[in-house]
Amino acid sequence: MSTLPNKLAEIVDDFQAITERERLELLLEFSQELPALPERLADHPELLEQVVECQSPLFLTIEVADDEDRTVSLFFSAPPEAPTTRGFASVLNEGLNGQPANIILDVPDDMPEQLGLTRAITPLRMRGMTAMLGRIKRKIRETL
Repeated sequence: MSTLPNKLAEIVDDFQAITERERLELLLEFSQELPALPERLADHPELLEQVVECQSPLFLTIEVADDEDRTVSLFFSAPPEAPTTRGFASVLNEGLNGQPANIILDVPDDMPEQLGLTRAITPLRMRGMTAMLGRIKRKIRETL
């Protein structure tokens, strides 16, 4: 059965515990917390892959450590003028970064819907977040 890692489950719980309007505000708060790319990636955008399903330009890449857990590091790039996209990326970053590969692969594909934003965000934007998660999982599978 697919389950959420603890950090991501806590984020989902936080979203579910508040009203729709507050969920949008929380998503905007997350958008401000998306970490900048490390220099080694910021200086080499060709190392990032665009998630074309997102309405705003979003690029990501992963690194899988050579440790026993195959720990995954996530890296995102999205412009400040795209707060929804940045917010989604930040939720995934905070909830999944540093997790073992098998834990991330077990995250349900419909996890973005669990945030309770489907009525507040356009379906196209929701597909963008689902695509981000799908891209992360695909890149993990390719790396393993």
